[in-house]
Amino acid sequence: MTHFLEPNRIPIFQIGDCLLLTIQVDLEDRMIMTLKDDLAERIAKTHAKGVLIDISALDVVDSFIGRMLANISAIARILDAATVIVGMRPAVAITLVELGMSLQGVRTALDVDRGMELIRRESSEGAERLHEA
Repeated sequence: MTHFLEPNRIPIFQIGDCLLLTIQVDLEDRMIMTLKDDLAERIAKTHAKGVLIDISALDVVDSFIGRMLANISAIARILDAATVIVGMRPAVAITLVELGMSLQGVRTALDVDRGMELIRRESSEGAERLHEA
């Protein structure tokens, strides 16, 4: 597992062909912009097949965090990496639905292990479809 840690940045860890980021702090606009840039660079550099976003430390979400999660997922998808949000608490899920945030294109899993399995499965299914074509 490789990673980098800097103040005022969300750390991005590499686990195999996946990247893991854990959101444990209130996110500010500048921190989000830095995270998007850092993540896009790491996906391109590592050719990651998936991005796991662990939000288990979040007790509440608002529309800003919901949009941020959707934007990160869209960036990853354009760079050919699946996104799985892991560790979502029931109250967070309820709030996202009440805010009308469907997080289109974002898969969810209960924990990191299940998220990794989901990415592996999607990656192997995609490779099989390419191989058949």
